Amino acid sequence: MKLIITSLFLLFGVSVVFGKTSVKDTNNYTLIEHEPEYPGGPEAFNHYIIRKLHYPDAARLICINGKVYVSFVVDKDGRVKDVTPLNCVGAGCESEAVKVVQMSKAWKPGFQNGAAVKVNYTIPIDFNMETTKVYMDNLQASDYGFVFEIDNKQYSLSEAYSIMGKSFSPNRIESAETFVN
Repeated sequence: MKLIITSLFLLFGVSVVFGKTSVKDTNNYTLIEHEPEYPGGPEAFNHYIIRKLHYPDAARLICINGKVYVSFVVDKDGRVKDVTPLNCVGAGCESEAVKVVQMSKAWKPGFQNGAAVKVNYTIPIDFNMETTKVYMDNLQASDYGFVFEIDNKQYSLSEAYSIMGKSFSPNRIESAETFVN
């Protein structure tokens, strides 16, 4: 099974638009003269994310694919703070994305009118696995319990088994949460 983890850092400006005008949002800027920069630039940050991101074991078991949007602030001193996932794909992907962004080294801070300022960012981090089927036997033999969301309803592993059978396409799962048995 081939595992692919990517970050779409080059589409980085989801909540940050670069320009010469400033808009202040509760002491954090979203439009600034000189935006913060990760040491080495966007490609270095992308490389860092790819290198450090670990596909959670439970997500790998059920072949979770999805995009986690992570919001954070680059503080006046360049530290990354207030890292928060904005959506849920489940099985530990959000916490892994948050952890990796929190661990990033300090950035060069953003500047507005010659002073360092806080800047809000939102980035997407993709979790993608190439797979065709998930096998219920593997899930039942694992140390995890699962709650699946399928067609906007939540199901236990045994209920999902009755709906999907011995194997299923992971695309049927909208999200999944795990717990240790």
